[in-house]
Amino acid sequence: MRRTFVIRHTKRNIVLASLLALLCIGAAELTACRYFEPEIYERIVSPVRYAAGVVVDTGKAGLDAAARFCRNTADSLSQFASDTAAQAAAFWEELTTPKDVPNRYRPPSRGDPDVSAEPTEPPVTELRREGNREILTGGTVDIVYYCQSAPEWADQPYGTDTIGPYGCGPTVMAIAVASLTDIPADPASMAAWAVANGHWARRGGSRHSIIQGAAAGFGIEAAPFPSREAEDLTAALRQGKLLVALVGPGHFTDGGHFILLRGITDSGEVLVADPNSPERSLMLWEPQLILDELSSARDNGAPLWVLSPPGT
Repeated sequence: MRRTFVIRHTKRNIVLASLLALLCIGAAELTACRYFEPEIYERIVSPVRYAAGVVVDTGKAGLDAAARFCRNTADSLSQFASDTAAQAAAFWEELTTPKDVPNRYRPPSRGDPDVSAEPTEPPVTELRREGNREILTGGTVDIVYYCQSAPEWADQPYGTDTIGPYGCGPTVMAIAVASLTDIPADPASMAAWAVANGHWARRGGSRHSIIQGAAAGFGIEAAPFPSREAEDLTAALRQGKLLVALVGPGHFTDGGHFILLRGITDSGEVLVADPNSPERSLMLWEPQLILDELSSARDNGAPLWVLSPPGT
């Protein structure tokens, strides 16, 4: 094995040496030919020179093309970056510019004219807190308002029931007494009074007798209001009267419910105090709608009573 390797290595060296010798001899002969036989020299080297020129020209053209490609790519990228920056700036300006959105208040900037210069009409009625009481404004008198379903009253007892679902009678009379007298009535104390005086109806709320009974018991008068004409109801309210209405199914209840009529607007809408809804107590109501929704009951002065404060 060792002998074979040595033989192969020797043969390779002989071949390389022979090729080197031929290359040197050829180079020497080519050099001599250049000086002594220029024409023969030119015929020999012309094809090589031409091939080399082609290679050089091709390489130069390739480099020029590559350079042009790089320049064009750089220009395109620069333009793309410029366009993208402009679009981004426009998008950001669009995004951050305030819009005139309906129902959204936008305060005027410094130096702008006062956009609230137009006088606005005050609300016809408001529910505001004074001390520990809530007051309904805008009616014949300011009304001390209680809501039977409010947390402080809803779970208070009304006989074996509770004020929340059953206490509209004592709550509306607590509103009337607290508003027309100096007696500090509230739904819980009025409910206890109604039970003690026989006006509570188990699982039925209040007997209709509670209106005249509580009025008499606390120094005010409650008289039946016989008319069912909108003009007469409006006239009584314009005279400063308060009325209690027993209404049936409709806008105020699905069953039976007492509400207080507490005033009239200049345009003829009725203001109410609904003992189970602050929201409805701030709404304006057509007189005829209230008359149309009165209960069909006709006992104990029902369904409409006019209240008079003490001394009138």
